[in-house]
Amino acid sequence: MSMTRRNFLLSAGCTAVACTALPSAGNASDHTHDVFNPHDWHSVRAQFNLSPNYIHLTGFYIASHPRPVREAIARYSKAIDENPFLTIENGLFGEPQSKISTRVCEAAAAYGGGKSSEYAITSNTTSGLALIYHGLMLKPGQDILTTEHDHYAHQESLRLAAEKAGAFWRRIALFERSSDATEDEIVGRLVKAVRSNTRIIGLTWVQSSTGVRLPIRKIANALAEINRGRDDADRVLLVVDGVHGFGAVDESLPNLGCDFFSAGTHKWIFAPRGTGILWAHDSAWAQMRPTIPSFIADEPFDAWMKREPPKPPTRADWVAPGGFYAYEHQWAMQDAFEFQRQIGRTRIARRIEELNSLCKEELAKMPHVMLHTPLDPGLSAGIICFEVAGLTPQAIVEKLLERHIIASTSPYATSYARLSFGIMNTPQEVDVTLRAICGLARG
Repeated sequence: MSMTRRNFLLSAGCTAVACTALPSAGNASDHTHDVFNPHDWHSVRAQFNLSPNYIHLTGFYIASHPRPVREAIARYSKAIDENPFLTIENGLFGEPQSKISTRVCEAAAAYGGGKSSEYAITSNTTSGLALIYHGLMLKPGQDILTTEHDHYAHQESLRLAAEKAGAFWRRIALFERSSDATEDEIVGRLVKAVRSNTRIIGLTWVQSSTGVRLPIRKIANALAEINRGRDDADRVLLVVDGVHGFGAVDESLPNLGCDFFSAGTHKWIFAPRGTGILWAHDSAWAQMRPTIPSFIADEPFDAWMKREPPKPPTRADWVAPGGFYAYEHQWAMQDAFEFQRQIGRTRIARRIEELNSLCKEELAKMPHVMLHTPLDPGLSAGIICFEVAGLTPQAIVEKLLERHIIASTSPYATSYARLSFGIMNTPQEVDVTLRAICGLARG
C-alpha cells in the first residue's frame, strides 16, 4: 500500500466509511519461516509472533520479541540449563574477550553511539533513573526541576532522592497546549525556571502523556550557556528518560547533549523483557556514586579484596547493578541491537514517522477528534494521543478493542487515548484504525 499522502479515507467523510466492514490486517505469521530480509517490511513484520487476530498499536508498552531475539534467548537458556556454573561463570566473570556483558555494551554503542565503556546495563528505565538520582551527590537545599508531563517513575525517582538529600524539587508546564507546542516555547519556559540552586533538570525525550518529543539538543545548548558561569559542582545536569525515543528516533546519544540517559530496551529496541541501558559521558559518570554493588566491574571487587575503597573516578560498569539476573534475557540484548542494525536506524525512524504522521494528519481532519500530539514530526515520534468527543479515553480503547484494535490510555491525571505504529505495523493497519475511529463519531 502506498505511503504517499492520500485522501483514501476522509474525502468521502467519516459518515460514509463508518459502516464499512473492517478488512483483515493480514496474517503476521505468513512469512515466519522465510529467510529474514531486513529491507522488506513484510519480512520484518513476520519476525514477530503477534496474534494476527488483532491490530497491535501498543508496541511502545512492552515488546514482542522478534525471532532473532527469541532464538538467542533459547540458546542462552539451553546453555544455562545444561551447565549453569560454567555458562554464568565464563559469561559473567571470565576473561575480557568472553564477558558477554562487554559484547552487549559494544552492541549498544554501535547502535546508540559513543563508547561501549559509557554504557551500563540495567533492567528498565525506572531502575536506571533511580540509579542516577540516588547516585548523584545532591546537597541540602539544591533544586531538581522537572515537568508536569513526566511519568510517575521519573518523578518518584527524583522525589525520593531529593527527600533523602534534603533537596527540593519542582514541576513546570512546558507548553499551554501540547498540539501547538514549539521548540522556542519549550526551551524558553525551561530556561526561565532555572534557579541559582538548580542542580538537575529531569526530562522525558518523548512524552507518553502527550506524544511530544522535546528538543533535547536545543535544551542542552541553552543549559550550556547557563553553566558557563558556574563551578563544576554547581552546574545544571540534564537527565533524560529516553525510552520512547531510543529505537524510534534517528539520533545518537552523544549528539543529544544530555548528561545522563536512561532507557528500557524492551520497548522500541525489541530487546528481551527486563532489560535496559544507562548512558553518560565519562565526566558525568565521575560525578556518580554507585548505589548497588556491581558484578561486572573489576576495580570495585579488586579493591574489596584488598580491603580498601575503589579509586575514583566512578565508571559506567561500576553503576551497573550486580546480583544474578535472567542472563538469557540480558545477554540476548546484543541480538536485539543487531536486529536494529540490520534494518537500519535511519530507515526504522523514517518508517515510524511515516506511519504515525499518516495517522495524525487524518485524525486532525476528523471533527469529532481532538489531537494532542503535534503534527510536526520534529516534535513527535511514535506515540499519538487523542480524544473523541463524547467518549472517555477508556471508552475509546474499549470500542477499538471490539474491532480487534489494541490501543491504550495514558496513565496520568489527565488521560488520553493512545495509538502507536511501529515497524511491525503496516499502512493497511493505519487505514483500518482510521476507519474505526471515524465510526466513533456516532458513538
